[in-house]
Amino acid sequence: MSEPTNPQPGATTASAETVKVPRLPTRLAVRSFGLTDPGKIRRTNQDQFLVATLRKALEIRYTSLPSKPVQFSDDQCHLFVVADGMGGHSGGEEASALAIASIEAFMLATFKWFEQLHGKGQEMLLADFQAALCEANTWVLAKAAVNPELHGMGTTLTLAYSHNDMLFVAHVGDSRCYLFRQGVLYRLTRDHTLVEEMVRRGHLSAEEAATHQWRHVITNVVGGDSPGVTVEVNKMRLEVGDAVLLCSDGLTNMVPDEEIAGILQAEASAERACDRLLLRANEEGGTDNITVVLACFDAIG
Repeated sequence: MSEPTNPQPGATTASAETVKVPRLPTRLAVRSFGLTDPGKIRRTNQDQFLVATLRKALEIRYTSLPSKPVQFSDDQCHLFVVADGMGGHSGGEEASALAIASIEAFMLATFKWFEQLHGKGQEMLLADFQAALCEANTWVLAKAAVNPELHGMGTTLTLAYSHNDMLFVAHVGDSRCYLFRQGVLYRLTRDHTLVEEMVRRGHLSAEEAATHQWRHVITNVVGGDSPGVTVEVNKMRLEVGDAVLLCSDGLTNMVPDEEIAGILQAEASAERACDRLLLRANEEGGTDNITVVLACFDAIG
């Protein structure tokens, strides 16, 4: 997949063709926050999210020297995940929780955190995340196979991973990942829905899609009724001042992209921005569970 060059604003996918690539990686400070809310209509919350920092650690068991019991490397990676479950009764909640647990297990047991990400290393990392989401699919299908009441349960899963100034995205479903840069909001993921596919094929306009009766029909999920899953992956360079937003459709169905961008522009605090986004979704009806995760990338020091 090619490096990003020129991000295109609006509700269409920015894909991997986004920003100019500097030659050397830049370390960035990260401020992040996440929130989830059941909304105004649903009795339960089937959304799940994860915000995690990955660091090298040295645990001192015994030594003859004065030393801290645990020492951490300055090098950090950051992981952000949003999952929006679907399925009757507790099925959606179970599916999204299983998917998040699967990603946690993958990061701890399989993923090589701090390898140098140059050339083929970046493509291998994207392949690893594809494998991780396929493994999550296996976990969800296996649980449904032994619990008939959970048959057909599934979840969206949108993951973003940053190491220095590189961002990697893996995605299934209709939750979204956005890049906010210099006042403009860019979508980095596609909605895997029947209506969006019809728009891409030219059978529907974007305006028609916004109110179409089939706009919530998802064609690609983790779990569900089909054994296979197609994982969309992407990579790009980050710049100082960028923000990355992951969210479920409980936000994007209620709050337009232009207003989301306005809130991100107005709020320097990740926590405050998440609060306001969630509040606006509920003010507009809160017809679904709402989840927002925001990461802000700043210069070190």
